[in-house]
Amino acid sequence: MKIAMIGTGYVGLVSGVCFSDFGHEVVCVDINPNKIAMLERGEVPIYEPGLDELMAKNVASGRLTFSGDLAASVAEAEAVFIAVGTPTRRGDGHADLTYVFAAAEEIANAMTGYTVVVTKSTVPVGTNRKVQEIIARTRPDAEFDVASNPEFLREGAAIDDFMRPDRVIVGIQSDRAGKVMNEVYRPLFLRDFPVVTTDLESAEMIKYAANAFLATKITFINEIAALCEKVGADVKEVSKGIGLDNRIGNKFLHAGPGYGGSCFPKDTSALARIGQEHAMPMQIVETVIKVNDQVKRRMIEKILDLCDGSVKNKTIAVFGVTFKPNTDDMRDAPSLTIVPALIGGGAKVRVVDPQGRREGEDLLPGAVWVDDAYVAAEDADAVVLLTEWNEFRALDLERLAGKMTTPRMADLRNIYAPEDAKRAGFETYVAVGR
Repeated sequence: MKIAMIGTGYVGLVSGVCFSDFGHEVVCVDINPNKIAMLERGEVPIYEPGLDELMAKNVASGRLTFSGDLAASVAEAEAVFIAVGTPTRRGDGHADLTYVFAAAEEIANAMTGYTVVVTKSTVPVGTNRKVQEIIARTRPDAEFDVASNPEFLREGAAIDDFMRPDRVIVGIQSDRAGKVMNEVYRPLFLRDFPVVTTDLESAEMIKYAANAFLATKITFINEIAALCEKVGADVKEVSKGIGLDNRIGNKFLHAGPGYGGSCFPKDTSALARIGQEHAMPMQIVETVIKVNDQVKRRMIEKILDLCDGSVKNKTIAVFGVTFKPNTDDMRDAPSLTIVPALIGGGAKVRVVDPQGRREGEDLLPGAVWVDDAYVAAEDADAVVLLTEWNEFRALDLERLAGKMTTPRMADLRNIYAPEDAKRAGFETYVAVGR
C-alpha cells in the first residue's frame, strides 16, 4: 500500500519506518525542512535503539522516503496517518489539537481518490468526528473515511512494540475502511497478533484509559513506598509479593521518583479535563496527578536530608536525567524538578547521562555535564541515581565512594542493595521505600 505519515516526531517516524518494513511504500512528511534534510541524510533526530539501522534499510529498499510536500504525498496515498503533536494546552490542561485540525484541512485539499485518514496522535474523545467534519466541510466532494489508530509504543522499545504488539486498536465506521486498515496491518494479522476493531470513540478512550491506568499503578506503588519507609517494610519485597498475583502483575510496580515522559503527564491531564467537561470528574486520575507531583518533591527532601538539611556549596553528581533509560526524551522528567531545586539550593550539580545532553543542556541551565560517572563523583558530597541506565546498574561502588569527599548516595531507583553500598564505603545510603 501507499501510505503518507504526516509528522516525523517520535510516533510518526517510528510508525513510518515500521510500516515500510512491513512492505508498504511510505512517505514521511514534515513542515520542518531542516528535519527533512536531516532524515534524507540518514540522520535520526531522536534516540531510539535500532531505529537508525531500520530506517537506513528501508530507505535503501526504496520503500521509505521523506518529503516536505504534503499535497503531493497525500495525493498518491491510500491511507494517510496524522501523527502530529498534541501537547498540553496552557491554562486548561487539555490537549492542543491545533496541529491535528490543520493537518486534516491540508489533507482534505490534497486527496485525489478514496482515502482513509487515520489519526495516530493521542487525541481526546470526539476528535476523529471533528476531523471528519473538517474534511467534509473543506472537500464536500471527497470520498474518504476517518479511522482512529492510537499508538502504544514504549520509548526505548518502540520497534519491538510496533512489530510485536500486545494489541492493535482500530476505530472505524465502515467495512471499506476496515479492509484498508486490515491491509495496512496485514503482517500482524498473519502472525495472529490481536487487532481489536471498534468504534471511533472507544478507540480514543482506550488510549487514555490505558495510560491513566499505568500512571495510577506507578503512583500507587510510590505511595506504598512512602508508607514502607515509615513502618519499616521494603517496597521491593512488597512489589514482588503483590506482583505475583496475576490479577495485578509485576509491571509498573517499581518505586521511584515519579512518572514523566511524553505520554503519562499529558494524557492524565487531558483525561482529567475530559471528565470535567462532561461533568464526570476523574477523581482517581486527578489524585494521581497530584500525588505524582508530590513524589518528585519528596525526592528533593530525601536529597536534602542526605546532605544534612542543605545542599548549599555542596557538589552533587546526578546519574541519569532522561525520564527513563534508552531514550533521549526529557519531557516531564523528574530531573526537571529535582536538578533545578538542587541548583537553586546552592549546589554544584554534575550530570551524567548517555543520551540526555542534547535536550538537557538547555533544560537544565547551571548543571555541569560530564561524560563519566567516576569523573562526576570526584570530590562530590553525594551521588543521586535518578535514571536506571544500564551503565549505572554495574558501577564499582567501592571505586565510586573512594573518589568522593563524603560518600553518600541517594538511590532513587533502588538499583543497589543497601548492604552492598555500605560495604563499599558509602557512609549514608537512602533509597525509595526501603
